Amino acid sequence: MGQPTFAGDKKSGKGSTKNQTLTTPAVSDVANAVAGCRPTTAVGHRPMKFAIPSYKPPQGPVTFTFKTNCGDIVVQADGAKAPVTVFILSVMARVGYYDNSLCHRLTTAGIYVLQCGDPTATGSGGPNFRFDDENLPAADGINYPAGTVAMANSGLQPNGRGTNGSQFFFVYSDTSLPPNYTRWGTITQGLDILKAVAARGATGKTGDGRPKQAIAIESVTVK
Repeated sequence: MGQPTFAGDKKSGKGSTKNQTLTTPAVSDVANAVAGCRPTTAVGHRPMKFAIPSYKPPQGPVTFTFKTNCGDIVVQADGAKAPVTVFILSVMARVGYYDNSLCHRLTTAGIYVLQCGDPTATGSGGPNFRFDDENLPAADGINYPAGTVAMANSGLQPNGRGTNGSQFFFVYSDTSLPPNYTRWGTITQGLDILKAVAARGATGKTGDGRPKQAIAIESVTVK
């Protein structure tokens, strides 16, 4: 089965992934964790428009705490290797861009990711700007290991510029992908939440669709 594009605002063959066969993550020890999820009132909504301020490289460690209805997911950002990405995501988080947004896509076959960051919850939404890739991994092996947080995109534009926007994905089990997605952080807390959500499965018959257990980003703090 060919794997889908991690789309930012449109599908693109340049961003599509290769067929991978990996061992499905064990779920017996995490299935009960989903009981901690609260109902969410988050719904798809129009993305916020705002101007990105003048770039300032991150000063020291940057930590994102994604507060969700299933618990906190804490990410240590890599501002040294992906400084522009971390700066832009920090701005979006601080202005509330991600507040009350659903994680719209779970993939449980071949690749193991939960995709978030689209306020419209359709997979085609994003901000009113795009930016280039950083910190791309090697093309071989498990290049997106469990705990990685990376940008979703729709491949390169005709002019060769990147298509990163607001969407990103949490990797909950070791995954191999084409080296097209900026790695910008590592999960330090909440990997068990992602595994529990994944254990409930996706709505699609092919292991790719909306997560059956609704999970929403209620707010994000950056320190």
